[in-house]
Amino acid sequence: MLALRVFVTRGGGCRVDNAEACLTYQVHPDHAGLIDEVIDWYDGTAAGIERTVKPSAADGFALKRWAAHGYETDSAALGDTGSWTQLNERDLTDVEQPVLPAGFRFRTADEAGPEAAVQAHLDAWTPSAYSAESYEGVRRAPRYRGDLHILVEAPDGTMASSTIMWLDEANRTAEFEPVGTHPEYRRLGLARAMLLHGMRRARTAGATHMTVACLGAPGHPRARGLSYGLGFRELSRDAPLVKAGVVD
Repeated sequence: MLALRVFVTRGGGCRVDNAEACLTYQVHPDHAGLIDEVIDWYDGTAAGIERTVKPSAADGFALKRWAAHGYETDSAALGDTGSWTQLNERDLTDVEQPVLPAGFRFRTADEAGPEAAVQAHLDAWTPSAYSAESYEGVRRAPRYRGDLHILVEAPDGTMASSTIMWLDEANRTAEFEPVGTHPEYRRLGLARAMLLHGMRRARTAGATHMTVACLGAPGHPRARGLSYGLGFRELSRDAPLVKAGVVD
């Protein structure tokens, strides 16, 4: 059983002299007491620079422990155009049939191949440092499945939209992460159709529930509107915290 998973990002890359760091973590509910070890490790690893962290707003125990270590609400992150995210969820009991515009078709990464999958990502999130090596790392992830990596191919062969579904067989749930569309193919309903198609495939693979994250601030309504239009509703949200860049 995995009790703890931690991700740290330093602004601008991996240089140790950057002025800020951001932590994302998950602690198994049965091991909530590990949070103090996480905080001590983070403060030691990123000592002397500004530290941000995004615990769940519903995790009252963790919020108290972060506050006890000097972390405060990140007001900037919670602004109208802030960077906090919310996790949305829906069941897969009734998923409507997806409809694509004429000439478009669904593909999987297994069918389209690595080059197409990488280009779809680059087109959706340009500028991006994503590469064939990056994708190879994704493919090595334990829960990655090429048949659950969905793309929408345009009539000219462009991979116009893509998403990866991560299936948790033990909990019978799946997550869309990431979801993106080529700028020249937006507002055609491709993402909606792709997510519907993905949910039906996830259900066939054994999932009963689906999750997808989006920016939650009022100034970022597009992804949230897409999720709500597909029947997703908020399950949890970030509570961004920050600690000034002082030597502890």
